[in-house]
Amino acid sequence: MRKLRFAVSGAALAMFGLAASICSHSVYAQDEAAIIWPTRQWQTSTPEEQGMDSAALAKLLDFGATRSLDSLLLVRHGRIVLDAYYAPYAADIPHRINSATKAVVGTLVAIARKDGLLDSFDHPMLDFFGDRAIANADDRKKAITIQNLLDMTSGLDWKEPLDGRPDTMIEMSREQDWTQFVLDRAMSSTPGDIFNYNSGGTHVLSAIIAKLAGMNTADYAKAKLFGPLGISVSNWWRDPQGIPIGGFGLALLPRDMAKIGYLYLRNGQWENKSLLPPGWIDKVNHATVNMNMPRAPDLRYSNLFWALPEKNVYIADGYHCQLIMVLPRLDIVAVTTARDFCPLGRLADLIAGAVKSEAALPPDAAGANLLAEKIRELSTETATEVGATPEIASAISGKTYKFPANALGVKSLSLTLIDPNPHYDLQAYARDRGRQLLQFSDPIGLDGLYRKGQLTASGVFATKGKWLNDKTFEIERQAVGMDELQKWTLSFDGDRLILHAKDREGRDVSVDSEPGG
Repeated sequence: MRKLRFAVSGAALAMFGLAASICSHSVYAQDEAAIIWPTRQWQTSTPEEQGMDSAALAKLLDFGATRSLDSLLLVRHGRIVLDAYYAPYAADIPHRINSATKAVVGTLVAIARKDGLLDSFDHPMLDFFGDRAIANADDRKKAITIQNLLDMTSGLDWKEPLDGRPDTMIEMSREQDWTQFVLDRAMSSTPGDIFNYNSGGTHVLSAIIAKLAGMNTADYAKAKLFGPLGISVSNWWRDPQGIPIGGFGLALLPRDMAKIGYLYLRNGQWENKSLLPPGWIDKVNHATVNMNMPRAPDLRYSNLFWALPEKNVYIADGYHCQLIMVLPRLDIVAVTTARDFCPLGRLADLIAGAVKSEAALPPDAAGANLLAEKIRELSTETATEVGATPEIASAISGKTYKFPANALGVKSLSLTLIDPNPHYDLQAYARDRGRQLLQFSDPIGLDGLYRKGQLTASGVFATKGKWLNDKTFEIERQAVGMDELQKWTLSFDGDRLILHAKDREGRDVSVDSEPGG
């Protein structure tokens, strides 16, 4: 195993930390009363009023379109300068933030420390689970601390590579007691020695928060984080034991995601109160845990945040570009939600490149019009081509097709296409929540435009369909507010339906319906 590498020596790190701290906190030289607090609502501004270039932001939105963004929001000097949404996503739909959930869990651990519920980040993990019989409890496991869990350096045997299949996390999702599953894992290295991405460790932190606070993590978040910040819309997936999932599953509005970033930008202060303990954000901003990623050797990790120290950027990072990005030196918080990966360094550079001045720029009517038109264009859906409706549409309309166990998790599907209100009924198993059976009954657009269903705990689904030929129907089903776009090709042959699609890992899957439909 490789040891964690440190970017600079201790003395050099101290000097860098001082210099970066001066740059990072220069905005606090202003009167405390002048700092804007968006508890009730965000104030908005033109980009130029905050020293940013509207035309450059329009180009940034084009970049976002190539990366399947759902939203892009920028805050500078406490005011929103860009708030854009890519159809069919909209501002009022909570978005799953995937592993950016981890940073929220870490923030709650920090609040528990600030409030005195947690005595030390160096407290051993196993101390909180004396009521459980834990396997493989050797000296190395007994040495795992809260800080190890916050830094992904627990040493637990866990396979969840950032560029591959998360085998151990998938295995955990099939268990009834996720916390026990994690605690029972064997050790693969000494705690603190090496970074190893592990959503199980953050789930254990969620269980620990509940023990410390006497309430589950979601309720503690509402009381101690979301409430003070004015965040009222959230939902959080839970494991089979009812514990809010520590590694993913939180949904927030982009404007509320920005409030969490703004708490960090303001050094843990909110209005007249300090929410986070001293040193917490400084440790994030000057992260030293090497993530050992060959394609991104500059990435570091600390307190469940990703960091690019050379760029003075740190990030709550979720799968498929769910980001809360903080750029302290530029006094910026950036939020993205998306359905595909995005290059962190490139995105940070594009945002920084739109900053032209610390002072206000002259008004730019042409740039402002360009940006406004781009925002309008992206928020408006454009119809795609559709094929002619074949005779078979009447025969299959309303018929229920059942499927054997399959990699897509689909149990049954019914299409009602010959109807004033076309819709579909679907039964499918959730992949990440203990294989729960979910029921969907949502509209489907046959005119090249998505139709949105109702907001549920599983999100909002927007669906459209078209005939490719007289026996083949294609469905595009987007989990709006999630990072998922499903494209299903349905081939009809008498009473038989063959469903073709890709699973979450991008593998082709074909499933035949059961005999008789």
